[in-house]
Amino acid sequence: MSDKKDTSRDPDKKRPFIREKIAKPPMTKRQALRRFLACVFIAVLAGAAAGASFAVAGPLADKYLTPETTEEAIAVTIPTDVEPTTSAAAEEPSESSAEEETEPIEEIMQSAIEQYQYNIHDFDMMYDALREVVQTADSSIVVIHSVQQGVDWFDNPLETSGAYAGIVIASTDREYLILAPDTAVETADAISVTFSNNAEAAGTVRQTDSVSGMTVISVNKSDLAEESQQQIQAVLLGNSYNLRQGDVMIAVGAPSGAVHSSAYGFLSYVQRNVQVADGTTRLLYADIRGNAGAGTFLVNTAGELIGWATGEFQDEENSGMTAIMAISEYKMILEKLMNGIPVPYLGVHGQEVTQAMRERGVPIGVYVSECVADSPMYYAGILSGDVITHVGGRDIITMMDYENKVSELVTGDQVTVKVQRQGAEEYIELEYHVTVGAR
Repeated sequence: MSDKKDTSRDPDKKRPFIREKIAKPPMTKRQALRRFLACVFIAVLAGAAAGASFAVAGPLADKYLTPETTEEAIAVTIPTDVEPTTSAAAEEPSESSAEEETEPIEEIMQSAIEQYQYNIHDFDMMYDALREVVQTADSSIVVIHSVQQGVDWFDNPLETSGAYAGIVIASTDREYLILAPDTAVETADAISVTFSNNAEAAGTVRQTDSVSGMTVISVNKSDLAEESQQQIQAVLLGNSYNLRQGDVMIAVGAPSGAVHSSAYGFLSYVQRNVQVADGTTRLLYADIRGNAGAGTFLVNTAGELIGWATGEFQDEENSGMTAIMAISEYKMILEKLMNGIPVPYLGVHGQEVTQAMRERGVPIGVYVSECVADSPMYYAGILSGDVITHVGGRDIITMMDYENKVSELVTGDQVTVKVQRQGAEEYIELEYHVTVGAR
C-alpha cells in the first residue's frame, strides 16, 4: 500500500488556468503616419514652450541672479598740437636768394592783377564761400537753456530760463559733448539743450574749469531720435598755432548776444606768454565782435574750431578787440574736461627766473608773481616773491617744468612744494605740503 496521497480529487489543490496573450493587430500605414505627426507636433509644442519660458525667465534671471556690471565709457582723446619751431635761417633767407625767388613771382602776380577785371560776382563768390563755412559751423551750435527754480513774492512757483550758445565738440557712441561758457550752468537747477535741427534733450555738466570760464555738457544720444542723431555733427578741432596775423576769422554762437548769430573779422595780433594760473598761454586778439558771456566760438576758413572768446583779458586798451583763448594751448585741459576729470590746480601766477634776475641773486626756478587768493598754494602759505624750486620731488627750472608737473597731479592728493624765500641776508629754503585742488 502506497503512502502517497492522491490529490487528484483534492479540492484545495490549485489548478492552473489557461493564460492567453492578446496581440494587437499590426499598425496600418495611416495609423503610423498619424502617430509620427503627433510626435512631431508634441515636440514642436514642447520646444515653443521651452523657448517662451526661457524668454520670460532669462531677463529675470539676468536681473536678479547675474551680478550687475557697468559699461565703461570709452575715454575721449584729443591729439595735442606742437608749436612749429623754425630756425632763423629758414625764416629769413638771404637777400640775394629772396630777390631771385620773389622778383619773377611778383612780376607775374602784378601783371595778372593789372589785367584781370574784378566785378561784383567775384565779391559774391568770395562771400558765398564764407557763408558756407558759417552755415556748416552753425549746425554744430546749440542753445543751452539754463533753468532756475524759485518762488515769487506770493510763494508761487517761478521758473526762469536763460539762453546761451554752446558748440558740439565730440560725438561718442553714447553721448554728445558740448563746450559752453560756465555762465550757462553756474546757477542752473536744470539744463536743456536745443540742437540746430530743433531736437531737444536734457543736459548734464560733465566738468567745469573755473580758470578759463568754460564747461563741458553731456547729452545722451538715447534721448534723441535716430533721425535727429544723423543730422547732428561735431565741429572739427583746428590748430591755432597755424594762425597768422591778418587771417580771416569767423565768429559763431552768440557774438551779437543772440544764439545763432555770426560775425567776420581778422586776426589782429598774437600775445604770447600771458600769465594764467599755473602756467602761461597765448591769446589771440581779433577785430571781430564777440560776447564771451553768451558764448562766442571762432573758426577758421576751413570751419575748424580754433578758439573761443574770453572776457578775462579785455581792457580799455583793446576794447575794440575780442580776446580769444587759443585751442592748441588748451587741448590737454579740454580732454580732461570731456572725460569728467577735474583739472589739477595749485594757484600761482609765475615766470621763469631770467638771467638778469639771477645776477641779482634770485635762485633758479619759477618766480611767484602772484599767489591766487583762496587757492591751494595760498592756504599752504606760499607768498608772492617766492621761487618754486621743487614740486612733488621734481626739480623746477623752467615754467614748462612747472606746467608739466602740475598736469600730472591728481586732485585731492598732497604734494610737497619747496620754495626759496628771501630773508634778511639771503634766500632760505622752505617746504610746504599742498593739497591739490581743482580748477
